[in-house]
Amino acid sequence: MNPRNFLIRGLLAGFLASFLAFGVAYFVGEPQVDAAIAIEEANSAAEPPAADEPAADGHTHSHDEDGGTEVSRDTQSTWGLLTGMVAVGTALGGVIGLASAFALGRIGRLRPGQSTALVALVGYVSFSFVPFLKYPATPPAVGDGDTIGDRTLWYFIVLAVSVLAAIGSVALAKKLLPTLGTYRTVLASVATYLVIVLATCWAMPTVNELGDFPADILWYFRRASLLTNATLWAGIGVILTGLIGALHQRESLDHARRELADSL
Repeated sequence: MNPRNFLIRGLLAGFLASFLAFGVAYFVGEPQVDAAIAIEEANSAAEPPAADEPAADGHTHSHDEDGGTEVSRDTQSTWGLLTGMVAVGTALGGVIGLASAFALGRIGRLRPGQSTALVALVGYVSFSFVPFLKYPATPPAVGDGDTIGDRTLWYFIVLAVSVLAAIGSVALAKKLLPTLGTYRTVLASVATYLVIVLATCWAMPTVNELGDFPADILWYFRRASLLTNATLWAGIGVILTGLIGALHQRESLDHARRELADSL
């Protein structure tokens, strides 16, 4: 088993899982995006135009004058969403595949399929779930445009600390396993990770820019975003674990047959 085997299967797993994630995003998430856009448009229509803005008489051509191309909402929510999901999912699957190849043989006595599943789980928790808990996704019309740079920076700080803490916790578990055993090693490594990320999240600024946006729509949007990410990661983890497990079983059988033939 070499990194190429993991990479190819990771790309395939990501490609297949992206269609599952697209289904969740389209049927669960897009209705909440439409609701948020409707609220944003209603708020914009209620605001008086600025002095240097033309009257809303239906004869403005700002998009044409700027040379931009307006993409319809239907395209954004269908082919645009699917294209983006496939691109992100395939790339993510490749990264998880390479990470699983690197972890092979370095995490105790786990078999290739088991170590791959662990890499996918740790990756989801550290890279997606924990940063989302501190700085969850927000729909249109939520948040101050002047603070988007700061909010993006804070998110990536939490993400970086979470990933580094996860890597450090796994390295710690590898050292503690021979002396503490599996149960106490898992407790110690998980506790170490939680202390680091909880301290970081507590120290980072809190974002509270909801304004008068309906709390129920915000909750449904964030729930849909969480379900979409979880579906993508779970799909990649399950599919890639199955593919790597099948590959390991096949190579083990081939190795056993060769040894049997050499012994005759």
